[in-house]
Amino acid sequence: MTHLLVWLRRVALVEAVSYVLLLSAMVVKYGGKWPIGTMLVRVTGMAHGVLFLLMVLLLLATLVRRHWSRRRLLVVFVASLLPIVPFFLDRHLKDWIREGQKP
Repeated sequence: MTHLLVWLRRVALVEAVSYVLLLSAMVVKYGGKWPIGTMLVRVTGMAHGVLFLLMVLLLLATLVRRHWSRRRLLVVFVASLLPIVPFFLDRHLKDWIREGQKP
């Protein structure tokens, strides 16, 4: 069961990176008004959307299989909506993974 939390942590970090990349691509598109910006936003937007949906599915699986509290689930979900917060939440995810490994 711990592997579910490991995957959640990995996907949350990659999703956070994709969010930062998407925001950067949006700056290129709208701030710089460069033609390549449109392509960058499409590619990073699609990747971010897929990763976000995967993370939500993993959160729901964690709720069902690991019986996480709704508060903990909400903290992780809200953190995913803010650009830099998942990097700070990673420490707590590590602790929760360790907590799940205890007999």
